[in-house]
Amino acid sequence: MEILPFLLMPFLASLILTGIHAYLGVHVVERGVIFVDLALAQIAALGATVAILMGMDPHGTGAYWLGLAFTFLGAAIFSLLRVRHARIPQEAIIGIAYAVASAAAILAMSKATGETEHLKDMLVGNILAVSGREVGKTALLYGAIGLFHFVFRKKFLLISINPRTAEAQGISTRLWDFLFYASFGFVVTSSVAIAGVLLVFCYLIVPSVGAMLFADRIGRRLVVGWTMGTLVSALGVYFSVELDLPTGATIVCTFGGVLAFMFLLHFLLQRHRAAGEDRQEASEVKTTTPSDR
Repeated sequence: MEILPFLLMPFLASLILTGIHAYLGVHVVERGVIFVDLALAQIAALGATVAILMGMDPHGTGAYWLGLAFTFLGAAIFSLLRVRHARIPQEAIIGIAYAVASAAAILAMSKATGETEHLKDMLVGNILAVSGREVGKTALLYGAIGLFHFVFRKKFLLISINPRTAEAQGISTRLWDFLFYASFGFVVTSSVAIAGVLLVFCYLIVPSVGAMLFADRIGRRLVVGWTMGTLVSALGVYFSVELDLPTGATIVCTFGGVLAFMFLLHFLLQRHRAAGEDRQEASEVKTTTPSDR
């Protein structure tokens, strides 16, 4: 009970991350660009690293806006490269962008003496150190982005699920792609500063993948994803404090363990359902009369 006040801010931050990332993850999975969050997060981290080289405070306003500028550049590139019949898959470009941004961040950090610890923070984060002010600012920003997506939800969902229909209706897919990735960039830049690249990726992808195992409709996926993210956040933060482990890495591993359990549960339910159908078919065959045949 003594650690509960200490865990309050990290848990609230985790809930905020879960709320926005579980929703964005639905779009990412439908688009098939699984690593776009990881790539944009690493690009944002590269911007923050460049800010350090320029003498800025890594947690200051200048570093944030420079990271956001880098993220917008990545968003513009990804939206322009989305072509229906492209010879090179968009996911390949995203993977290359992630690898180059990661290598560039390492090279830049090698020139920033005494700041190597910041590179570790960008990867795994330090969500336990989040303050109430940071939580409040992040909640307001994500609330505004959530409202933006709610107002234009039909266009965003249509472009993610059925881009051909969107084009047939005269919707500019590149424009709305850029708006999607740009709003995504706001989320990623803020999230990386709080939770790190790896945890941000998990909040985006893992709840959406877990939800797809048990739900087909978007609304139900969101409910499952939000529930999973909330429970995993609470468990991960608790395990981190109780076992004295790095918070970000602990939550990531907790996500992995819970997802593995969900896969096992889905497999057992599928087998049980298949066995029930087999028994029903066998029963129907036994009760069929010769005249029915």
